[in-house]
Amino acid sequence: MDRTPSKPKAALWMAGWLLQLLVLAIAGREAMREVNVFQLMEVRSALGFVMLIPFILQQGGFASMGTTRMRLQVGRNAAQFIAQLAWFLALTLIPIGEVVAIEFTMPIWTAILAAGFLGERMNTGKVLAIVLGLVGVIIIVRPGVSTVNHGQLIALGAAILFGASIAMVKSLTQTDSSLKITFWMSIIQSVFGLLPAIYFWVWPSFHGWFWLIVIAFCGTFSHYCMARAMLYADATIVVPMDFLRVPLTAIAGWLIYNEQIDLLTALGAALILFGNLLNLRSPSVSSPRSTQ
Repeated sequence: MDRTPSKPKAALWMAGWLLQLLVLAIAGREAMREVNVFQLMEVRSALGFVMLIPFILQQGGFASMGTTRMRLQVGRNAAQFIAQLAWFLALTLIPIGEVVAIEFTMPIWTAILAAGFLGERMNTGKVLAIVLGLVGVIIIVRPGVSTVNHGQLIALGAAILFGASIAMVKSLTQTDSSLKITFWMSIIQSVFGLLPAIYFWVWPSFHGWFWLIVIAFCGTFSHYCMARAMLYADATIVVPMDFLRVPLTAIAGWLIYNEQIDLLTALGAALILFGNLLNLRSPSVSSPRSTQ
């Protein structure tokens, strides 16, 4: 597999990640009208596994999906699974603007973890991209944070776990293929969520099943795109591109749900875009490659 560093290839795979997460947000809003979050996550994992089967067979069958880093696979998916639950729980405790603002501290934790455990180096372009992205997100959501409460702590915990999950994906790409990482995500998270999903199960309507299938596809292959992006660039380059998800979601809300975009939202989006362009144009800094 070609592992030659390439920022354009990383950006292309991240475009796939962003598009699918944009669709996922819309599908999630619609599906949650009928089903519990545990059921949603379980169906996503189970259907995602089924969707992966043709690709697995093409790559040599299930025997080719073996991994020598099962502990890291389990740890990554435990972090991802708990982070998703915490994020949804935080939405019920504090305003969504605060949740989103806190969630987008995630690149900070990813950068710190990647630098500390993967040997990645920070340069001016990476730091500036993170700073501008955070400022842009705060301008867009304009959180009215006063004192820290339980909801804010839960959202912060979710952001830290999301960052840990992405840092672990970066490490896994050194030894495991993107397909293998996505395969184990479906398996492990299906196991984690099985019993709660059975307990909360409600049979969806045709409309509900449609959105669950969309969620399964986007929830599965978005992670494949992220893993591929990590293959071509450092996590500290890839992750700040995710800031674009906020203005893109704002545009989708305007087009689909008639949610208005004001001047501050446009300013925040411009800062995010500018930070990502600086990041893509900044000189590459070599980093040690893990052989574990």
